[in-house]
Amino acid sequence: MVSFPKGSMIRRLAHAAVVTGFVGTDVPDWLARRIDAGLGGVCWFAQNVADESQAATLAGALHGLGPVLVMSDEEGGDVTRLEAATGSSYPGHAALGALDDVHATRRVAAAMGRRLRDVGVDVALAPVVDVNADPENPVIGVRSFGATSEVVARHGAAFVTGLQGAGVAACAKHFPGHGSTRTDSHLALPTVADPVEVLRERDLAPFRTVVEAGVQCVMTAHVVFPAYDSEPATLSPALLGLLRQDLGFEGVVVTDALDMKAISDGVGHAEGAVRSLAAGADLLCIGNPGYPETYDADARVGLVVDAVVAAVEQGRLSVERLEQAAARVAALRAWLRDDPTAAVEDAGDVAARAVTRRGDVRVARPRVVDLGGAVNIAAGDRDRHLRDLLEASAGDGRLVVLARHPSQLAEVADLVGRHPEAVVVWSGIDLEVPGDHVVLTHGGGRAVAEAAADLVLGEVR
Repeated sequence: MVSFPKGSMIRRLAHAAVVTGFVGTDVPDWLARRIDAGLGGVCWFAQNVADESQAATLAGALHGLGPVLVMSDEEGGDVTRLEAATGSSYPGHAALGALDDVHATRRVAAAMGRRLRDVGVDVALAPVVDVNADPENPVIGVRSFGATSEVVARHGAAFVTGLQGAGVAACAKHFPGHGSTRTDSHLALPTVADPVEVLRERDLAPFRTVVEAGVQCVMTAHVVFPAYDSEPATLSPALLGLLRQDLGFEGVVVTDALDMKAISDGVGHAEGAVRSLAAGADLLCIGNPGYPETYDADARVGLVVDAVVAAVEQGRLSVERLEQAAARVAALRAWLRDDPTAAVEDAGDVAARAVTRRGDVRVARPRVVDLGGAVNIAAGDRDRHLRDLLEASAGDGRLVVLARHPSQLAEVADLVGRHPEAVVVWSGIDLEVPGDHVVLTHGGGRAVAEAAADLVLGEVR
C-alpha cells in the first residue's frame, strides 16, 4: 500500500470531485463544512427552492462559502427545479423539437439561462440530447427533442448556444444515449444491445454536434452498451475515452446520480464513484437525498470521499487522475466568469406556437377526465397545471380527456368511440392519437398547459 504524506491534499481533491444534494432551503452546517473541505459542487432539487428570491439567497450563501458550483436540473417543460412549485415557464424539449424552429429553441434556452444566472446557478443539467427512438422509453420521452438524430442534434446545439450565451454552462445528457432503453436507470441497469454502426449514427451524432457547439459539460448514462463494453457508460473507460478521443470533448464529464439503482444496487455508491473517476469522469453526482428515497447526504458524501482516498492509497486510482479532474472543474469555473454574450429575447410566444390542434377543440364548460400517471422520476411528482386550469371552468359540456402515455391510447380510443365529440389533450410523445378533436402539447409544464387551455377554453378563460 502506498503512503501519501499529503493525505489532506488527497482528501481535498476527493471532495473536489463530488457534487451533492441536500435537504432544506438553507445551507446546513454539514454542507458548509464540506464546502470548506473543497466540495466541487451542489445540485439543488425541488425541495431546496421555495421561490426565486430564496433561490438567489441560497446560491449567494453557497458561493460565499467557497468556489463551489451550483447546479440544477432545468430542462423546461416537465423538468424544472427553479419553478417546481408553479411549473416551468418554458416549453420542454419535445415541444421545441415539434415546432422545429432552432431560433425559437435558442431564444428559450437564452431566456432560461439568464433567469438561472440571475439567481446564481452555474450549470444547468440540460439539454437532453438522447434520441427517443423507442416510444416505450419510460424515462426520456418528451424530455427529448425527438425521435431522429437530426432533430435532436440541431436543437441540442441551439439550446447549448442559447444557454451558454446567457452565461450558464450547459450539460448535455445522457452520454452515449438513453433514448432506446425500456428500463429506467433510476430503478435498474438498462442495456442497449444495438451494433456500433447504429449507435454512432443514432445516438452519438447529437453528442458530436453539441461538442462542436462548445458544450461545457457532458453527463454520463448508467446504461450498458455491449458493442463497446460490458460496463455501464458511467464506469466505462472505453466509452468515456470515445467521448474524449473520437468526439474531441475537453470539458467536464459529470456522472448521472450515483444513488440511482443502476449503480447503487449494482457496484454501490462508493465503488461506483471510484470506478467512474478511474474511467475518466470529473464530477461525481451523488444525487437527491430527499426524493424518491431519503438518506443522510453528509454520510453518503463521506462514504464516497473515503472510498476515493482509499483507492488512491491502494494504487487503484492515481493522484494525477484526481488532479486532472480538478483542473477541468477549475477551467469551468474560470469560464463562468466571462460576461454573457447573447442578447436575451422574449420567448413567451414559443409555447403557443408549439401547441397544436386538430379539429374543433373549443369547450365552454369541460367535463375533465384525467387518465393520470406519473411523468417519471426525473420530473418528480407530476404537475397538474392543465387539469387545474380546465377544472376552473368545468361544467356539463364536452368531455375533455387528458392523457400522455402510450399505454393509455386504448383507453383514449374507447372514450372517443363512446363520445365522438370528446377533445383529447395529449401531452406525450408524437403518436397517432385517436379522435377528431385533439390538442398536442408535446410535454407538460405551465407554459404548454396555459397554451392548451387557451385553445380549449378560448374566450371563456
